[in-house]
Amino acid sequence: MSRTVPSVAAAALAGGVAVLGYSMWEATQYTLRRFEVAVLPAGSTPLRVLHISDLHLTPDQPAKSAWIRALGDLEPDLVVDTGDNLSHRDAVPFVLDALEPLLERPGVFVMGSNDYYAPQIKNPLRYLAPGPARRLHGDPLPVDDLRAGFVASGWVDLDNARATVKAGDRSIELVGVDDPHIFRDRYETVAGPNDPAADTTLGVTHAPYRRVLDAMVADSIPLLLAGHTHGGQVCLPGWGALTTNCDLPPRQAKGVSHYRGSWLHVSAGLGCSPYTPVRLACRPEASLLTLVAADGAAEGPDLLG
Repeated sequence: MSRTVPSVAAAALAGGVAVLGYSMWEATQYTLRRFEVAVLPAGSTPLRVLHISDLHLTPDQPAKSAWIRALGDLEPDLVVDTGDNLSHRDAVPFVLDALEPLLERPGVFVMGSNDYYAPQIKNPLRYLAPGPARRLHGDPLPVDDLRAGFVASGWVDLDNARATVKAGDRSIELVGVDDPHIFRDRYETVAGPNDPAADTTLGVTHAPYRRVLDAMVADSIPLLLAGHTHGGQVCLPGWGALTTNCDLPPRQAKGVSHYRGSWLHVSAGLGCSPYTPVRLACRPEASLLTLVAADGAAEGPDLLG
């Protein structure tokens, strides 16, 4: 018996080390997801929207930066950035360099909490606790420099704003809010009917809190885009996400789903906190959404009923 206990402990330790090593490797396996969503008027030609989120970039991530730069080869009609680009006070020039090919395309953005504040060391179990967690902020980050860089390149700031962007030969209306996770959202300032002259309307937010999604659905916005969740980041194979770090159900932590009559796409994002550089059964991602003509009622499960 005295020999069995150390053997079991050693096996458990070895297994834990193996899972940790795999999770650190998986966090570098950047993946492009492709989805098709029917939200354009009948007879429309497809529109390609590149959705990027949660880069969490630091100055010492050349492989991630190179992968992001290569996304420019996709030549999307529109780029949507749903925030948390930064994870270091010196990261702004590295973000702008990584995104440089995409900044040449029509684009829009909203900010996330880690564009405003540096990440902190946190107990990962707090994300599994029921109810809202107390917000912990690190040191302020140079969000104004990041915003200025995006705007100078022609991208449109959607933080509590509404705008119409020309993408290819289409007119796309976009309605966005600042990060709901830190209570900066002011949807009431941009609420209202969709522009009938636009080919479609997209709702944009960093964190997919239901108070924002519900308001956008009430305004008949057909497609909502968000990030923040990291897809759960550490998932159980065959089960999926354990948490979303917001009030969205874990089964909608990433990908395309049907949300109360609208389509919702949540990006699992490309990064994670430098203090938890792991992913399990949830590879980092960007998504290329091909918007196509709607041919009647959208199909798919309405997961929230």
